[in-house]
Amino acid sequence: MVPSWLYGTAWKEEATESLVYGALKTGFRGIDTANQRKHYYEEGVGRGLQRALAERLVERDDLFLQSKFTFRDGQDHRLPYDEHAPIAKQVAQSYASSLEHLGVARLDSYILHGLRTPDADKEAWQAMEKLGVPLLGVSNIDARRLGEMLEYARPTFVQNRCYANRGWDRDVRAVCRYHGIAYQAFSLLTANRDVVAAQGALAGKYGVTREAIIFRFAQQLGMIPLTGTSSPQHMRDDLAIERFTLTAEELATIEGSSAPS
Repeated sequence: MVPSWLYGTAWKEEATESLVYGALKTGFRGIDTANQRKHYYEEGVGRGLQRALAERLVERDDLFLQSKFTFRDGQDHRLPYDEHAPIAKQVAQSYASSLEHLGVARLDSYILHGLRTPDADKEAWQAMEKLGVPLLGVSNIDARRLGEMLEYARPTFVQNRCYANRGWDRDVRAVCRYHGIAYQAFSLLTANRDVVAAQGALAGKYGVTREAIIFRFAQQLGMIPLTGTSSPQHMRDDLAIERFTLTAEELATIEGSSAPS
């Protein structure tokens, strides 16, 4: 089952283990990571996960675990594969490394983490299809490239940074909606600080935080939001947002905020 929330694990370094454990303890059941040591510490994700499993805070079947394959130009020197191997072998090596990092036998979702060239993208995608992962996706993609990819791929997910001043990624979301692709949104807060700050009135009306308004807006528009908060209170706040519902007028107002002229 795909959860309505994902806990994102990028840029947490040595705090990764404790934050993943805390997120699972708080109630998150979807974890997003990547085998890209430059921005993620996947081994730390695995230690936090295994701690929660050992304490029976969660069961593996109740979790949604998602990782990513990242091309060489998105990595630093700490590679999870042989950079001289064919792309298909790199995908297989990276996936096996992710399973080892996380201490699990399978993933629920695997994402192509950014694009390279059309030929390289296709080779990586076809290798991903052979892994036996039930759900596949792509991240950091625009509408044109997504349309090209759909000529040979059927992604379940698109994961993008979502900017209000770009219409909340309207063009990509339109393609996703037409093809039945679920849209995962990251950087909803950090990419839209002015819009978040402007939600004081709605936050007061519903008795929630400004951040909760943006996350609920994203959910009601059909997005799966990612949060990477390190605050236990914010984790609890995030998981509580489905207790209120924004009106159609309120959604339209937020959707139009910071829209491109």
